[in-house]
Amino acid sequence: MKPATYSSRISTDIPLYESPRASFDQYLEDKPRVFKAMFPDKQRSQRLNEEEWRVQMLPIQFLFLTVWPVIDMRLRCKSEGVDYPPGVPQDITKVVELDIIRWELQGLNDIVKPSEFSLGVKGALYAQRRGTQTRLKGQLQMSISFVLPPVLALVPEDIRRDIAESVLERLVENMKDRVNGRLLKDYSEFKREKLKAIV
Repeated sequence: MKPATYSSRISTDIPLYESPRASFDQYLEDKPRVFKAMFPDKQRSQRLNEEEWRVQMLPIQFLFLTVWPVIDMRLRCKSEGVDYPPGVPQDITKVVELDIIRWELQGLNDIVKPSEFSLGVKGALYAQRRGTQTRLKGQLQMSISFVLPPVLALVPEDIRRDIAESVLERLVENMKDRVNGRLLKDYSEFKREKLKAIV
């Protein structure tokens, strides 16, 4: 059977209020802090090395199945236009690239396990400065591809597609909320800490 592939993409573009003494670029350099702002639940995350973390994600419902994805995520800080992700302008001073490099689906038995399963997540986050204005910009693309087990192959394709796309949409919206809410809140805290240290 041909693999079924579903994908969802989302972008962020909101005002960012920087301080000259605590730029967003400085904040992005602290990868553990950036990760913790997006994934604050310590019980569900574990640091593997300098730029990789393992995250136990919230369960995903798909038809009559419930799966618990476990992902290994890599955060890389890049600067001066070197090896920037597609879509990021070369004049951006610093960008954090988010990538899922390994995954596992827990909670499925062998009968309903999809074969040839792959999960792709790629994202980027950066400050774009134009004149006196700075905006927080980001993009996230998530895709899944798998060969359906026989037990699911009977479900009509349009129903499978609707469900898969709504699951993906919820996941990327959740990531966007983490950036727009938690990350900006933590950056405000970072600015306060820096200014307090100067005083």
